[in-house]
Amino acid sequence: MPSLSLVTVLSLLVSSMLVYSAPLIFTSIGGVFSERSGIVNVGLEGIMVMGAFSGIVFNLTFVDTFGKATPWLALLVGGLVGVLFSLLHAVATIHFRADHIVSGTVLNLLAPSLAVFLTKALYAKGQTDNIQESFGKFSFPGLSQIPVLGDIFFKNTSILGYLAIAFSFLAWYILYKTRFGLRLRSVGEHPQAADTLGINVYRMRYFGVMISGFLGGVGGAVYAQSISVNFSATTILGPGFIALAAMIFGKWNPIGAMLASLFFGLSQSLAVIGSQLPLLSHIPTVYLQIAPYLFTIIVLAAFFGRSIAPKAVGVNYIKSK
Repeated sequence: MPSLSLVTVLSLLVSSMLVYSAPLIFTSIGGVFSERSGIVNVGLEGIMVMGAFSGIVFNLTFVDTFGKATPWLALLVGGLVGVLFSLLHAVATIHFRADHIVSGTVLNLLAPSLAVFLTKALYAKGQTDNIQESFGKFSFPGLSQIPVLGDIFFKNTSILGYLAIAFSFLAWYILYKTRFGLRLRSVGEHPQAADTLGINVYRMRYFGVMISGFLGGVGGAVYAQSISVNFSATTILGPGFIALAAMIFGKWNPIGAMLASLFFGLSQSLAVIGSQLPLLSHIPTVYLQIAPYLFTIIVLAAFFGRSIAPKAVGVNYIKSK
Protein backbone atom coordinates (compact mmCIF):
# COMPACT_ATOMS: atom_id res chain seq x y z
CA MET A 1 0.00 0.00 0.00
CA PRO A 2 1.46 3.42 -0.93
CA SER A 3 2.27 5.64 2.03
CA LEU A 4 -0.13 8.52 2.62
CA SER A 5 0.95 12.05 3.44
CA LEU A 6 0.18 13.45 6.89
CA VAL A 7 -2.35 15.92 5.45
CA THR A 8 -4.14 13.12 3.60
CA VAL A 9 -4.29 10.97 6.74
CA LEU A 10 -5.60 13.85 8.85
CA SER A 11 -8.22 14.86 6.28
CA LEU A 12 -9.39 11.24 6.08
CA LEU A 13 -9.61 11.03 9.87
CA VAL A 14 -11.46 14.32 10.31
CA SER A 15 -14.01 13.78 7.55
CA SER A 16 -14.73 10.21 8.67
CA MET A 17 -14.97 11.28 12.32
CA LEU A 18 -17.53 13.97 11.42
CA VAL A 19 -19.64 11.53 9.40
CA TYR A 20 -19.90 9.07 12.29
CA SER A 21 -20.19 11.74 14.99
CA ALA A 22 -23.10 13.71 13.53
CA PRO A 23 -25.86 11.20 14.41
CA LEU A 24 -24.31 10.67 17.85
CA ILE A 25 -24.24 14.42 18.55
CA PHE A 26 -27.90 14.98 17.70
CA THR A 27 -29.04 11.91 19.63
CA SER A 28 -26.89 12.51 22.72
CA ILE A 29 -28.10 16.13 22.95
CA GLY A 30 -31.65 14.77 22.74
CA GLY A 31 -30.82 12.58 25.71
CA VAL A 32 -29.53 15.66 27.57
CA PHE A 33 -32.87 17.46 27.16
CA SER A 34 -34.84 14.42 28.33
CA GLU A 35 -32.73 13.70 31.38
CA ARG A 36 -32.39 17.37 32.31
CA SER A 37 -36.19 17.35 32.58
CA GLY A 38 -36.03 14.34 34.89
CA ILE A 39 -36.90 11.52 32.47
CA VAL A 40 -34.30 8.80 31.86
CA ASN A 41 -34.38 7.89 28.18
CA VAL A 42 -32.56 4.65 27.43
CA GLY A 43 -34.86 4.31 24.42
CA LEU A 44 -32.63 6.49 22.22
CA GLU A 45 -31.62 3.42 20.21
CA GLY A 46 -35.24 2.60 19.39
CA ILE A 47 -35.98 6.22 18.50
CA MET A 48 -32.98 6.23 16.14
CA VAL A 49 -34.30 3.06 14.48
CA MET A 50 -37.67 4.68 13.75
CA GLY A 51 -35.97 7.85 12.52
CA ALA A 52 -33.72 5.86 10.20
CA PHE A 53 -36.63 3.80 8.85
CA SER A 54 -38.94 6.76 8.22
CA GLY A 55 -36.14 8.87 6.74
CA ILE A 56 -35.21 6.17 4.22
CA VAL A 57 -38.83 5.44 3.30
CA PHE A 58 -39.50 9.15 2.72
CA ASN A 59 -36.31 9.49 0.69
CA LEU A 60 -37.16 6.54 -1.55
CA THR A 61 -40.76 7.67 -2.00
CA PHE A 62 -40.25 11.37 -2.74
CA VAL A 63 -36.81 11.59 -4.34
CA ASP A 64 -38.34 12.24 -7.78
CA THR A 65 -40.42 15.07 -6.31
CA PHE A 66 -37.88 16.91 -4.17
CA GLY A 67 -34.56 15.93 -5.77
CA LYS A 68 -31.48 17.03 -3.85
CA ALA A 69 -33.62 18.49 -1.05
CA THR A 70 -35.00 15.02 -0.24
CA PRO A 71 -32.39 14.00 2.40
CA TRP A 72 -32.92 17.28 4.27
CA LEU A 73 -36.69 16.90 4.30
CA ALA A 74 -36.21 13.28 5.38
CA LEU A 75 -34.39 14.56 8.47
CA LEU A 76 -37.53 16.49 9.43
CA VAL A 77 -39.71 13.44 8.80
CA GLY A 78 -37.39 11.26 10.88
CA GLY A 79 -37.53 13.81 13.68
CA LEU A 80 -41.34 13.99 13.65
CA VAL A 81 -41.65 10.20 13.70
CA GLY A 82 -39.15 10.21 16.58
CA VAL A 83 -41.42 12.64 18.47
CA LEU A 84 -44.44 10.38 17.97
CA PHE A 85 -42.50 7.30 19.06
CA SER A 86 -41.03 9.06 22.10
CA LEU A 87 -44.54 10.00 23.23
CA LEU A 88 -45.02 6.33 24.16
CA HIS A 89 -42.18 6.76 26.63
CA ALA A 90 -43.47 10.12 27.83
CA VAL A 91 -47.00 8.89 28.49
CA ALA A 92 -45.74 5.74 30.22
CA THR A 93 -43.28 7.54 32.52
CA ILE A 94 -45.01 10.86 33.16
CA HIS A 95 -48.70 9.99 33.03
CA PHE A 96 -48.66 6.37 34.20
CA ARG A 97 -45.46 6.70 36.28
CA ALA A 98 -43.85 3.60 34.80
CA ASP A 99 -40.25 2.70 35.52
CA HIS A 100 -38.10 4.78 33.13
CA ILE A 101 -35.59 2.03 32.35
CA VAL A 102 -38.30 -0.54 31.62
CA SER A 103 -40.23 1.87 29.38
CA GLY A 104 -37.09 2.83 27.44
CA THR A 105 -36.16 -0.82 27.03
CA VAL A 106 -39.60 -1.51 25.57
CA LEU A 107 -38.93 1.18 22.94
CA ASN A 108 -35.66 -0.51 22.05
CA LEU A 109 -37.35 -3.89 21.68
CA LEU A 110 -40.40 -2.56 19.82
CA ALA A 111 -38.70 -0.33 17.25
CA PRO A 112 -36.57 -2.88 15.31
CA SER A 113 -39.42 -5.38 15.13
CA LEU A 114 -41.92 -2.76 13.98
CA ALA A 115 -39.53 -1.23 11.45
CA VAL A 116 -38.57 -4.60 9.92
CA PHE A 117 -42.24 -5.64 9.77
CA LEU A 118 -43.15 -2.43 7.95
CA THR A 119 -40.13 -2.81 5.65
CA LYS A 120 -41.29 -6.28 4.61
CA ALA A 121 -44.86 -5.03 4.19
CA LEU A 122 -43.78 -2.12 1.98
CA TYR A 123 -40.92 -3.69 0.00
CA ALA A 124 -41.61 -7.45 0.27
CA LYS A 125 -38.06 -8.05 1.52
CA GLY A 126 -35.96 -7.59 4.64
CA GLN A 127 -34.34 -4.32 3.59
CA THR A 128 -35.12 -1.28 1.50
CA ASP A 129 -33.45 -0.32 -1.77
CA ASN A 130 -30.46 2.02 -1.61
CA ILE A 131 -31.37 5.70 -1.73
CA GLN A 132 -30.34 7.78 -4.75
CA GLU A 133 -29.88 11.06 -2.87
CA SER A 134 -27.72 10.82 0.25
CA PHE A 135 -25.51 13.15 2.27
CA GLY A 136 -22.27 12.98 0.35
CA LYS A 137 -19.04 14.89 0.77
CA PHE A 138 -19.13 18.68 0.92
CA SER A 139 -16.43 21.28 0.30
CA PHE A 140 -16.85 24.73 1.82
CA PRO A 141 -16.48 27.46 -0.83
CA GLY A 142 -13.41 29.57 -0.11
CA LEU A 143 -12.44 27.77 3.11
CA SER A 144 -11.49 24.60 1.22
CA GLN A 145 -8.86 26.60 -0.67
CA ILE A 146 -6.90 27.46 2.49
CA PRO A 147 -3.53 25.66 2.37
CA VAL A 148 -3.29 22.57 4.63
CA LEU A 149 -6.17 23.53 6.96
CA GLY A 150 -8.58 23.68 4.04
CA ASP A 151 -7.61 20.19 2.93
CA ILE A 152 -7.95 18.77 6.44
CA PHE A 153 -11.14 20.45 7.70
CA PHE A 154 -13.12 21.93 4.82
CA LYS A 155 -12.60 19.84 1.68
CA ASN A 156 -14.65 16.69 0.97
CA THR A 157 -16.02 16.65 4.50
CA SER A 158 -19.39 16.25 6.22
CA ILE A 159 -21.54 19.38 6.41
CA LEU A 160 -23.85 17.55 8.84
CA GLY A 161 -20.94 17.12 11.23
CA TYR A 162 -20.36 20.87 11.33
CA LEU A 163 -24.09 21.56 11.65
CA ALA A 164 -24.27 19.14 14.58
CA ILE A 165 -21.33 20.87 16.29
CA ALA A 166 -22.96 24.29 15.75
CA PHE A 167 -26.26 22.93 17.05
CA SER A 168 -24.60 21.79 20.28
CA PHE A 169 -23.77 25.42 21.10
CA LEU A 170 -27.34 26.47 20.29
CA ALA A 171 -28.64 23.68 22.55
CA TRP A 172 -26.33 24.86 25.34
CA TYR A 173 -27.64 28.40 24.98
CA ILE A 174 -31.26 27.20 25.08
CA LEU A 175 -30.63 25.03 28.12
CA TYR A 176 -28.61 27.52 30.18
CA LYS A 177 -29.51 31.00 28.93
CA THR A 178 -33.26 30.95 28.27
CA ARG A 179 -36.34 30.85 30.47
CA PHE A 180 -37.40 27.59 28.84
CA GLY A 181 -34.03 25.98 29.65
CA LEU A 182 -34.15 27.17 33.24
CA ARG A 183 -37.62 25.72 33.70
CA LEU A 184 -36.63 22.45 32.05
CA ARG A 185 -33.60 22.05 34.31
CA SER A 186 -35.60 23.03 37.40
CA VAL A 187 -38.10 20.19 36.96
CA GLY A 188 -35.18 17.77 36.64
CA GLU A 189 -33.52 19.04 39.82
CA HIS A 190 -36.35 20.06 42.19
CA PRO A 191 -39.77 19.37 40.65
CA GLN A 192 -41.59 20.14 43.91
CA ALA A 193 -39.97 23.58 44.13
CA ALA A 194 -40.63 24.21 40.43
CA ASP A 195 -44.28 23.27 40.91
CA THR A 196 -44.53 25.65 43.85
CA LEU A 197 -43.32 28.46 41.58
CA GLY A 198 -46.07 27.72 39.08
CA ILE A 199 -44.08 25.67 36.56
CA ASN A 200 -46.08 22.81 35.03
CA VAL A 201 -43.75 19.88 35.77
CA TYR A 202 -45.61 17.40 33.59
CA ARG A 203 -45.67 19.74 30.58
CA MET A 204 -41.95 20.51 30.84
CA ARG A 205 -41.11 16.82 31.10
CA TYR A 206 -43.21 16.10 28.02
CA PHE A 207 -41.27 18.81 26.19
CA GLY A 208 -37.97 17.25 27.30
CA VAL A 209 -38.90 13.78 26.06
CA MET A 210 -40.36 15.10 22.80
CA ILE A 211 -37.20 17.11 22.08
CA SER A 212 -35.15 13.97 22.69
CA GLY A 213 -37.50 12.10 20.33
CA PHE A 214 -37.08 14.70 17.60
CA LEU A 215 -33.28 14.82 17.89
CA GLY A 216 -33.02 11.03 18.17
CA GLY A 217 -35.14 10.66 15.04
CA VAL A 218 -32.96 13.19 13.24
CA GLY A 219 -29.89 11.26 14.41
CA GLY A 220 -31.29 8.03 12.99
CA ALA A 221 -32.17 9.69 9.68
CA VAL A 222 -28.67 11.21 9.50
CA TYR A 223 -27.08 7.81 10.13
CA ALA A 224 -29.21 6.03 7.54
CA GLN A 225 -28.70 8.64 4.82
CA SER A 226 -24.98 9.22 5.30
CA ILE A 227 -23.61 5.84 6.43
CA SER A 228 -25.89 2.91 5.55
CA VAL A 229 -27.88 4.53 2.62
CA ASN A 230 -30.67 1.97 3.13
CA PHE A 231 -32.64 0.45 6.00
CA SER A 232 -32.49 -3.08 7.38
CA ALA A 233 -32.54 -4.80 10.75
CA THR A 234 -28.81 -4.11 11.14
CA THR A 235 -28.82 -0.41 10.17
CA ILE A 236 -28.96 0.84 13.76
CA LEU A 237 -27.07 -1.51 16.05
CA GLY A 238 -25.47 0.34 18.94
CA PRO A 239 -25.24 4.06 18.10
CA GLY A 240 -28.17 4.88 20.39
CA PHE A 241 -26.38 3.31 23.35
CA ILE A 242 -23.13 5.01 22.38
CA ALA A 243 -25.02 8.34 22.30
CA LEU A 244 -26.32 7.55 25.79
CA ALA A 245 -22.74 6.98 26.95
CA ALA A 246 -21.68 10.25 25.27
CA MET A 247 -24.40 12.09 27.19
CA ILE A 248 -23.11 10.69 30.51
CA PHE A 249 -19.46 11.24 29.53
CA GLY A 250 -20.40 14.80 28.63
CA LYS A 251 -21.97 15.32 32.09
CA TRP A 252 -25.47 16.05 30.77
CA ASN A 253 -24.16 19.15 28.98
CA PRO A 254 -24.80 19.65 25.22
CA ILE A 255 -21.23 20.77 24.50
CA GLY A 256 -19.79 17.96 26.63
CA ALA A 257 -22.04 15.47 24.83
CA MET A 258 -20.82 16.85 21.49
CA LEU A 259 -17.15 16.45 22.45
CA ALA A 260 -17.77 12.92 23.72
CA SER A 261 -19.64 12.10 20.49
CA LEU A 262 -16.66 13.28 18.46
CA PHE A 263 -14.47 10.90 20.44
CA PHE A 264 -16.83 7.97 19.92
CA GLY A 265 -17.35 8.93 16.28
CA LEU A 266 -13.59 8.81 15.74
CA SER A 267 -13.37 5.35 17.32
CA GLN A 268 -16.23 4.14 15.09
CA SER A 269 -14.66 5.57 11.96
CA LEU A 270 -11.36 3.81 12.63
CA ALA A 271 -13.10 0.47 12.04
CA VAL A 272 -13.91 1.65 8.52
CA ILE A 273 -10.80 3.57 7.49
CA GLY A 274 -8.24 1.81 9.72
CA SER A 275 -6.93 -0.32 6.85
CA GLN A 276 -6.01 2.88 4.96
CA LEU A 277 -3.98 4.33 7.83
CA PRO A 278 -0.30 3.40 8.15
CA LEU A 279 -0.36 2.87 11.94
CA LEU A 280 -3.54 0.77 11.98
CA SER A 281 -3.32 -1.17 8.71
CA HIS A 282 -1.80 -4.23 10.43
CA ILE A 283 -4.43 -4.43 13.21
CA PRO A 284 -7.17 -7.01 12.47
CA THR A 285 -10.41 -5.29 11.46
CA VAL A 286 -12.43 -7.11 14.11
CA TYR A 287 -10.47 -5.35 16.89
CA LEU A 288 -11.21 -1.97 15.36
CA GLN A 289 -14.89 -2.89 15.05
CA ILE A 290 -15.27 -3.75 18.73
CA ALA A 291 -13.24 -0.72 19.87
CA PRO A 292 -16.19 1.76 20.02
CA TYR A 293 -18.20 -0.56 22.26
CA LEU A 294 -15.18 -1.33 24.42
CA PHE A 295 -14.56 2.42 24.82
CA THR A 296 -18.24 2.85 25.74
CA ILE A 297 -17.97 0.30 28.55
CA ILE A 298 -14.72 1.79 29.82
CA VAL A 299 -16.12 5.34 29.79
CA LEU A 300 -19.30 4.30 31.59
CA ALA A 301 -17.33 2.38 34.20
CA ALA A 302 -14.85 5.20 34.72
CA PHE A 303 -17.12 8.24 34.63
CA PHE A 304 -20.65 7.16 35.56
CA GLY A 305 -20.00 7.35 39.28
CA ARG A 306 -18.19 10.68 39.00
CA SER A 307 -20.73 12.40 36.77
CA ILE A 308 -23.47 14.11 38.73
CA ALA A 309 -26.84 13.51 37.11
CA PRO A 310 -29.85 15.82 37.61
CA LYS A 311 -31.11 15.12 41.14
CA ALA A 312 -34.65 14.13 40.20
CA VAL A 313 -33.82 12.16 37.05
CA GLY A 314 -35.66 8.85 37.02
CA VAL A 315 -37.93 9.89 39.90
CA ASN A 316 -41.64 9.97 39.03
CA TYR A 317 -43.32 13.16 40.19
CA ILE A 318 -46.72 13.06 41.88
CA LYS A 319 -48.33 16.48 42.13
CA SER A 320 -49.34 17.25 45.70
CA LYS A 321 -52.77 18.56 46.52
